[in-house]
Amino acid sequence: FVTVVLMIFSNSNSKNLQQPNLQVINLTGAIMNASTILEELDEAKKAKNIKGVLIDINSPGGAVAPSVEIAYAIKELNTIKPVVVYASGTMTSGSYYSSIWASKIIANPGSMIGSIGVIMQSVDLSKLINKIGIKTQTIKMGKFKEIGTPTRQWTKYEKDELQKIIKNTYDMFVQDVSSARKLNIKDNTKFADAHIFTASQAQKVGLIDKVGTINLAKNELVILSKVKNPIWAK
Repeated sequence: FVTVVLMIFSNSNSKNLQQPNLQVINLTGAIMNASTILEELDEAKKAKNIKGVLIDINSPGGAVAPSVEIAYAIKELNTIKPVVVYASGTMTSGSYYSSIWASKIIANPGSMIGSIGVIMQSVDLSKLINKIGIKTQTIKMGKFKEIGTPTRQWTKYEKDELQKIIKNTYDMFVQDVSSARKLNIKDNTKFADAHIFTASQAQKVGLIDKVGTINLAKNELVILSKVKNPIWAK
């Protein structure tokens, strides 16, 4: 009886002791802070047993800086081991930016892709402030220091200044997408300009490589990573 029990546990443990060689990293929700996923990407990069990484994205995007951080971290990882991105739901704006340097981008047939654009919003509360009898007081140095204030309507020079920032950021976004996806930047109004695409539409304009389910994405990673016996990290 003891021998039989030992054999059962021995067989069970041998399976559990097999090192994983593929990993899934999830990018979900608004991108406001990149620290967690950057740590996961760095760990996957350093793990010698991990031969390929699948990044499952379902995010509407978010802030510019963390999206760019993730994009360049994936680019660096992809030079060491293959990265496949799978759009499981929404992959737009900053989350699409994050994905562009993967070896392959595959999207669920029902996913939404694109929205390559930049936006900055605020409100004009001046009428409300006047109605309830509040007056603002400001001391500043620098012509543009009060730019973006919600307490009054923006001046033309303030709008022009903000427009320069938005345009520069948008140009960077379009340039990186064009470079990563090997698209003609002169055709940017077709694939960028904040268009939102279905998966099949995104494939036609070159934003993704294939349309399919997560099994297709996993199979693509297995092929790219050249693992004979795929074992996924849990």
